[in-house]
Amino acid sequence: MTETTTSAGDAIRVTGTAQQQAWRDRVLPPVERVRPGLWSIPTAFPDNPLRYVLSYLIETRAGLALVDTGWPSEQAWQALVDGVRETGHELADVDAVIVTHFHGDHFGLAGRVREASGARVAMHRLDATVLRTFESLGDFVDTDREWLRRRGVPEPELAEMLPPVDAEGPLWEQGQVDVLLEDGDLPMGTGTPLRVVWTPGHTPGHICLVHSDHDVLLTGDHVLPRISPNISPSPLGDEDTLGEFLDSLALIGDLDVAEVLPAHEYRFSGLPARVRQLRRHHEQRLAEILAVLDAGNGPTTLEVAGRLTWSRPWEQNRGFIRRAAIGETYAHLVHLTRRGLITPGNGPDDAWRRV
Repeated sequence: MTETTTSAGDAIRVTGTAQQQAWRDRVLPPVERVRPGLWSIPTAFPDNPLRYVLSYLIETRAGLALVDTGWPSEQAWQALVDGVRETGHELADVDAVIVTHFHGDHFGLAGRVREASGARVAMHRLDATVLRTFESLGDFVDTDREWLRRRGVPEPELAEMLPPVDAEGPLWEQGQVDVLLEDGDLPMGTGTPLRVVWTPGHTPGHICLVHSDHDVLLTGDHVLPRISPNISPSPLGDEDTLGEFLDSLALIGDLDVAEVLPAHEYRFSGLPARVRQLRRHHEQRLAEILAVLDAGNGPTTLEVAGRLTWSRPWEQNRGFIRRAAIGETYAHLVHLTRRGLITPGNGPDDAWRRV
């Protein structure tokens, strides 16, 4: 994820002031009652610059829904148990877990919540398919290692970019998905206020949720107030994930809801302005990449990424952060290829050039 700049004409208004202060102080924000029957519950995201995940507990006439669950760690689990209890409920009361996308900080505790409450777990069909793509974490690591080699990453750097095969809480152990969602679905049933908006880009099956009674939009990782979500494509394909993300932004750009409830950072209002910021950020990034290619001689994706502007100097981007930056850069290169402006070269390894 990269930071985006704000112009005077496209300013948003921070509404989660306690969350913003916690973000600045690098501490966990409080549990908050956002609307009647709707609470934000933070859980720690250890060893990650995003710091915490915001889950949302929502009362509906069909039961209690939990949107996203947190990273699969004991620390996050205890915070979730305590946070739900602070709202006047127990985790055993949850009837449905609605997952915005398959990443571990959102899906990671879903299986454990299901065991504690009997809740059904709902996710978009395409993200549930991704979970079945790799047989194990080791299978994913092998695939990603080869993908990174083709992007120009030298052998000594590969190990620090890939998760250890015994990493805590691999996705394949987080439980089953009971309900496959599609765009427009009402995951809590007819007559309930939550509606699915399919917003691919960050993942193929990422969803946002409109709460029609409260005029809010739960955005998962699709729209955050300060940083742009990472849109790295799968190591198995060359999907135009940036194109999908931009189309998804256009889809929600006119939803001028009263408040945006993201899964990280803090709540805000001014969704159309934030969408304009994100679109401008990616157009600037595309122009920056074209300038790099004009000055280069068939660079790899790694070499292009190293010449771009990031929130911290490239030399400080190591490990998973560098892996995410390479994926983000590759997504922009693929998008420029689809627009007929550049070519990746004729071989299996990157050698990007202007057409």
